[in-house]
Amino acid sequence: MKKGVKIFWWVFFCGLICGIMVIVSASVGLLGKMPSITELSNPTALIASQVYAEDGTLMGKYLIEDRIEVEFKDISPQVINALVATEDERFYSHNGIDGRSLMRSLSSFGTKGGASTITMQTAKNLFTDDWATSSLPARLIQKIKEGIIAVRLERNFSKEEIITLYLNTVAYSDNVYGIRNASSTFFQKEPSELSTSEAAVLVGMLNGNNLYNPRKFPDRAKDRRNWVFHQMVRSNFITEAEANALSKEPIKLNYRKLNENTGLAPYFRAVLGEELKKWCKDHENPATGKPYNLFKDGLRIYTTINPALQQYAEQAVARHIPYMQKILNAQKNIKNGSVWKEHENILEAAMKSSDRWKNMKKEGKSDDDIRKSFKEKTKMTVFAWNDKHEIDTLMTPYDSIKYCRQMLQAGFLAMDPQTGAIKAWVGGVDFKTFKFDHANIGTKRQVGSTIKPLLYGLAINDGGFTPSTPVEDVQQNFEGFGPVPATNASCSNQTMPMAEALAQSRNCATAYIMKNMGNKGNDAAVRFVNFLKTCGVTTDIEPVPAICLGSGEISLYEMIQAYSMFPAGGFSVKPMYITRIEDKNGNPLQVFTSERKEVISASTAYNVITMMQGVINHGTGKRTASYGINIANVAGKTGTTNDNSDAWFMGYTPQLLCGVWTGCDDRFIRFSSTAVGQGSSVALPVWAYFYANCLKDKSTGLDSRHPFVKPQGMVIDTLPADWTKRPTVGSGEGDSAPVDSSSNSGY
Repeated sequence: MKKGVKIFWWVFFCGLICGIMVIVSASVGLLGKMPSITELSNPTALIASQVYAEDGTLMGKYLIEDRIEVEFKDISPQVINALVATEDERFYSHNGIDGRSLMRSLSSFGTKGGASTITMQTAKNLFTDDWATSSLPARLIQKIKEGIIAVRLERNFSKEEIITLYLNTVAYSDNVYGIRNASSTFFQKEPSELSTSEAAVLVGMLNGNNLYNPRKFPDRAKDRRNWVFHQMVRSNFITEAEANALSKEPIKLNYRKLNENTGLAPYFRAVLGEELKKWCKDHENPATGKPYNLFKDGLRIYTTINPALQQYAEQAVARHIPYMQKILNAQKNIKNGSVWKEHENILEAAMKSSDRWKNMKKEGKSDDDIRKSFKEKTKMTVFAWNDKHEIDTLMTPYDSIKYCRQMLQAGFLAMDPQTGAIKAWVGGVDFKTFKFDHANIGTKRQVGSTIKPLLYGLAINDGGFTPSTPVEDVQQNFEGFGPVPATNASCSNQTMPMAEALAQSRNCATAYIMKNMGNKGNDAAVRFVNFLKTCGVTTDIEPVPAICLGSGEISLYEMIQAYSMFPAGGFSVKPMYITRIEDKNGNPLQVFTSERKEVISASTAYNVITMMQGVINHGTGKRTASYGINIANVAGKTGTTNDNSDAWFMGYTPQLLCGVWTGCDDRFIRFSSTAVGQGSSVALPVWAYFYANCLKDKSTGLDSRHPFVKPQGMVIDTLPADWTKRPTVGSGEGDSAPVDSSSNSGY
């Protein structure tokens, strides 16, 4: 043999041996970790956990990668055909590596297309790390590993399973992973419902998920879609005529991507997420031997939220709160900024906690220079009561802080009082801008007169009182604690039935009842605090006599549980919002049930109900009737705290218990007029709008004719015939003409 020929064969065989050694080394893991047989048999990728409403509506997801798995049978054949025609036309004939594509790629150095098959791309998606590296040697080794894994995948899975794995793990535009999320995000469809054109759009974006994003670049995406049609014709999946006809059609998107700021009940989902993180820590995933991961393990969480009721709750807040915001903004101390006098420290703290301050500090700017920048007008987007919940404006950053902190906030909960199932949850006016939740158990505000029915319930159950028991509307003195209330200006000095005292929210009569529950020092207060704990109030409340007027700070969540004992016939029902949790395959991990505890008798509960119906019929909540609601079977209580910092309304029927809180996060920002800022003006209308819409929607199952059921054998307490007609003087809460926000158009 000539020397040149010998060298050729020597190089050839040495290269062949080296190649074999590299492949063997990669196969046994010497060139980096390779998946085991077990891992190949149970391939995993990050799967978003999904939250479902009561009727199965997808509310949102907890995710790192926005991906949800789907089975082959639930994928449109058009998606499969488009994918095979575009990405791997010999998919059904090769064993993981396409020899023809490989030789074409090697001979053209990749200029005429790559050699990756669908199986190799699936291997890359599932088992290869750092596949985007620019290092040629590292990329070569990765390609070898992908080929080896592809062959192993072909041995362990059918073609249908491989193509399903691929479609469940591949990335689409807008950081969406998996065919189910892609079809839902871009077309609001299940994968099985996708048309040929829609399938071609989704498959087309796989070659460059940002480059061919139909939302950002519709013309480019259309050209790519039409190229997919061409490939489908070439592979005989559609005819030339069909391709020509489809190519003329525009891309018709129905885009909606769920994120933390969108979707149903975002405040609720944020609270739920924290609760689920705790649950995951306490429950082990048998597949990994580690605690479940909310963001990776594809849990399915089924909740009690009713989509219709949730929508009506959000609409009610959006209808009334902007109306009240206009009134607050027109207030003199708000308009001229004097409300901030002596509170500049709050603005200073807000400045220093802002991203603007932190970024400028990193740039080495002095505090004085940063403060000056906060006084310079700049273009910005701020929250506003319009369809987008935002508006572009020119404002100083300093004024933007004031603007946001002067926003009236709200908390709203609706619960089935028999089961404790939370049906609607609104934690604020706009989750995107104001993340702080005002409905959860950790947010405490003074409850005002909404505490009174709880005291009256204790007095009837344990103190021998009845709705007709005469009470003195006279200021009371508690030894060691002084007079309650602090001033006798609201005392009528009249004797009246207990029911009238509650209907008119008489502070002095309530103090009289309190004192009769223990007349030495704070004996009654200690007794009342213990009762509140029995009712489900977990907040530590200082046992002082003034708590009978609502000086204590309690969460809306706790108030809902405490009030449940009235419509639930004496049982305190713990709020619940999860019905069950399943793993990614639908296997139940935990089922949740109601927790009920009897705290008062059924007759006591009914007596309080009748008194609270008096609140609605002729007391501080009488404006309820002005909203077109049949109030025959409605009970409730208004609440207003010192200086109108907090406005409350608790309203219920036999079927639904609701609580509304309104106010500003900074308590010195408040309505100067009690006639405007009281619970019946600010909070009650939110409930009224909500309940009126619920009654109009027959699908909710709510019926205003559904009565409160009197306990069998109970003797009804007889009240004086004229008790509803007595004149009132300075009741615990004022009452004014109905606040009408029906014409509100936002601002």
